[in-house]
Amino acid sequence: MEMMGNLLLIAISAALINNFVLTYFVGICPFLGVSRRVDTAFGMGCAVTFVISVAALLSWTMTEFVLRPGAPVPGWIWSLVVGDSAAAVDLSVLSYIVYIFVIAASVQFVEMYVRKFFPALYKSFGVFLPLITTNCAILFACLEIMKHVYARDWGLVESLVLAIFGGVGFTIAIVLMAGIREELDLADVPRAFQGAAITLVVAGILALAFMGFTGIGGTIQKALSPVDHDPPVPSESVSTEDGRS
Repeated sequence: MEMMGNLLLIAISAALINNFVLTYFVGICPFLGVSRRVDTAFGMGCAVTFVISVAALLSWTMTEFVLRPGAPVPGWIWSLVVGDSAAAVDLSVLSYIVYIFVIAASVQFVEMYVRKFFPALYKSFGVFLPLITTNCAILFACLEIMKHVYARDWGLVESLVLAIFGGVGFTIAIVLMAGIREELDLADVPRAFQGAAITLVVAGILALAFMGFTGIGGTIQKALSPVDHDPPVPSESVSTEDGRS
């Protein structure tokens, strides 16, 4: 029960409370560039969700077994080469490089798949599909996973839940923005606010709206935490004048 409650908190936090785009302001490039039509925005959200999930799986594996201090793989190699099995090898300095390679490989796989089976969607993405490689929302998720793996309080399941629902939160944000921008095409926007200005204003209003989810995490955690009942107080016997109770 505690495990499920923890996963629920991670999921809701990644999707709504601490939305990657509207709270941490990462992944802004596709959020603003591919949010003109709802169908294109939804396709981009699905692509980012898939890439971030694959990248999270690979980054957790690399962090747990290779990069973290005392990881088994470099320690085993070091013991074979040097013969000191007690040495703790720390390759965390390579984290950024490894994560970028993992993200780039995942994006290439998605790009080949979309170009093969969904050519219209691939054409509508334009340059923004290869730019998922530099989408800082994916790198942000990998760094969050690294932080919790180093602290030894997350496993693979928690990391995947963060990545998947972080992608879901990205999809929610970009689809909402696309729907509003489609409506704005029919609205009489003042000249000073046309173009990027009204888009940034709408993004700010969406960020303020998502701040309303801030208190949900504490409420859910309180509801899922076991209630500590006070132990019953034993009733004291009432003594009578003759000493009998």
